[in-house]
Amino acid sequence: MASLKALRTRINSVKSTQKITSAMKMVAASKLRRAQNQVESARPYAQRMARMLSELAANVAATPGAPRLLVGTGREQVHLVVPITADRGLAGAFNANVGRASRALLQRLEAEGKTVKLLPIGRKGRDYLRRDYGSRIVHEVSLAGRKRLEFADALPVAERIVGMLEAGEFDVCTLVYNRFISVISQQTTTQQIVPVPAAGGGEGAARAFYDAEPDEETVLASLLPQNLATQLFTALLESAAGEHGARMSAMDSATRNAGDMINRLSLNYNRTRQANITKELIEIISGAEAV
Repeated sequence: MASLKALRTRINSVKSTQKITSAMKMVAASKLRRAQNQVESARPYAQRMARMLSELAANVAATPGAPRLLVGTGREQVHLVVPITADRGLAGAFNANVGRASRALLQRLEAEGKTVKLLPIGRKGRDYLRRDYGSRIVHEVSLAGRKRLEFADALPVAERIVGMLEAGEFDVCTLVYNRFISVISQQTTTQQIVPVPAAGGGEGAARAFYDAEPDEETVLASLLPQNLATQLFTALLESAAGEHGARMSAMDSATRNAGDMINRLSLNYNRTRQANITKELIEIISGAEAV
């Protein structure tokens, strides 16, 4: 049985941990509100742009000389996978979910005979995949220390992806990230961004047609890199909001578990203290009777 001093030390240690987890929960809740506002503002623009380009890709898929960012290289041999995770832990299964989804995607592609490359965003995703797929990592990005994500944070990554595509280093690019649903729910999502997925529908499906001014080439030269950066930025916002929500839930659970542990330790402490008092009384009474 543990001594009273050991139990007191343990109780104080758990109380200190409870204060830390409670503070982290409050910080995560504060950051979540800002991140949620950001992602809710960015979603409509990103979704509308993606829908417009999907319809455009369906219309020009067979056109010679169509931009690679829109219709791809015509091959599907080399895949670039971009897992987006956090730079810090203590967020439950948030990072592990993206890691497992990325691993499953990589295994499926390699089983099909494809060549895969990795461009992880976030230290946790890099660390998760490095042991088995370290040789496939061509570049890594960390956004640690950013108090607020800005569009400028996504531009260098988007420019690198465009440069790799123009250099013929990959044929298909796919994002893997956690989409923010609610404070307690994040959905692991796989989104292809290069080439732009063509709009669904059969031969007779109605599609929108667009007139470009001054000309289609000029508009697409500006719009396609902008779309890539927009989809990437929106995925970063989704991941950031999901991270704060997951951390808030994890710290709330940790705080409640610490409270339960304190109650159990306090009960054990009181029982041990009472047993010691009873033992001392018995020894005193026994000694008095012996005299």
